[in-house]
Amino acid sequence: MNPQQSVRLLQPTLLCAALLAALPAHAVDFHGYLRSGVGTTAGGGDQACFQVPGAPAKYRLGNECETYAEIGLGQELYNEGGKSFYVDSMIAYRSDQGNDWEATGTDTDDGANNPFDEAGTTSIRQFHVLGKNVIDALPGATLWAGKRYYRRNDVHINDYYYWDVSGPGAGIEDIDLGFGKAHIAWVRNTDGDWTYQGSGTGTNIANDTLDLRLSDLAINPGGKLELGYDYGKANLTDEQERDPGYTDQKGHLITVQHEQSNWFGGYNKLAVQYGTDGIIGSSGRNSTGNSDGTMIRVVNSGVVSLTDNIEMMYAQIYEDRDFDNDSGQQWLSFGVRPVYKWSDVMSTALEFGYDRIDPQADGERTRDLKKITLAQQWSAGRSFWARPQIRAFATYAMWDGDRYNAASESIDAGDDDGLTFGVQVEAWWQ
Repeated sequence: MNPQQSVRLLQPTLLCAALLAALPAHAVDFHGYLRSGVGTTAGGGDQACFQVPGAPAKYRLGNECETYAEIGLGQELYNEGGKSFYVDSMIAYRSDQGNDWEATGTDTDDGANNPFDEAGTTSIRQFHVLGKNVIDALPGATLWAGKRYYRRNDVHINDYYYWDVSGPGAGIEDIDLGFGKAHIAWVRNTDGDWTYQGSGTGTNIANDTLDLRLSDLAINPGGKLELGYDYGKANLTDEQERDPGYTDQKGHLITVQHEQSNWFGGYNKLAVQYGTDGIIGSSGRNSTGNSDGTMIRVVNSGVVSLTDNIEMMYAQIYEDRDFDNDSGQQWLSFGVRPVYKWSDVMSTALEFGYDRIDPQADGERTRDLKKITLAQQWSAGRSFWARPQIRAFATYAMWDGDRYNAASESIDAGDDDGLTFGVQVEAWWQ
């Protein structure tokens, strides 16, 4: 990496620090996330990570091959008469976890718009302002604008975000209705892989999403219901409207989600989603690359306390994408991660994950992958969620033939199983 690349890499963080340093002298909130480590494959070479082609996620314990970090700084700028303004920021970094000094911005894959395909990337993930109680007619509500993580829903053990419209936008959340809270947002995300089919050179398509949610609906003791509707539509230019290669410009997503808090010493979250056309296969963001069709998705996950010393997270996912051009698929996923606590700081985790992809098109093989990881862990506390956590792991995976994704060339193309081991740290802080 030359000095100019180094400066470009640091610019977002320096910008955050400079802006917050110029603010009035109050406490600055420091929050973030990291994961990093070192691993290898039983046959030699770099650590391999395993994921079924077509599956939106993989079970992550002992199966992450990159260094990823999020550094966030925030500060309350104003608080008078119950009205407040808060600025929040977050810069993310990703590298291949291969060297001491790694380049940034070199795409190592096929050009798809995926930051995890690149050797090193830096991104502004969040930069927004929250204004609480600033609308007199809506006491308790928060007006916001900027780029942010917006009310994301995920499954931790496979890092799968099934309801996530994060991006640049604006909205009002936590509108008190008495029986629940309402939230409305306008968020934009741009297709990065659209190509003009006419005489032009090609431009990206701006996709708008209108996100409406009704949450905190108490329907049973310890249980709350959340209802959501997302409408996505491409905001086309006149040139894009004339493009004969353009296929789809809108989609709908309906979500019904129930969370039970007093569930065997933990919680359970069940989400049922129905999507159409441009939103199929996504987490609520519209995309113009899909054929028309429908999608049904069911996601069930949670954490339970089996004994005083054993906690377990589990996940079951079923998704059926039915495209008019037969490019869809069915995805079935099941995973568990029981953790036995030897002391307040030491535990042992065993994670099993199974993924199966059944393509819609005739003649394509069903493919699956089974993965198991044993990890010895040292954590900042006894909770399943206690972090930082340092873990030494061994991971074994089996798949059908050579149909798998690996983050290295350490697995031969004809193999149908693999063994990796290493040490990783994971942390988050507020």
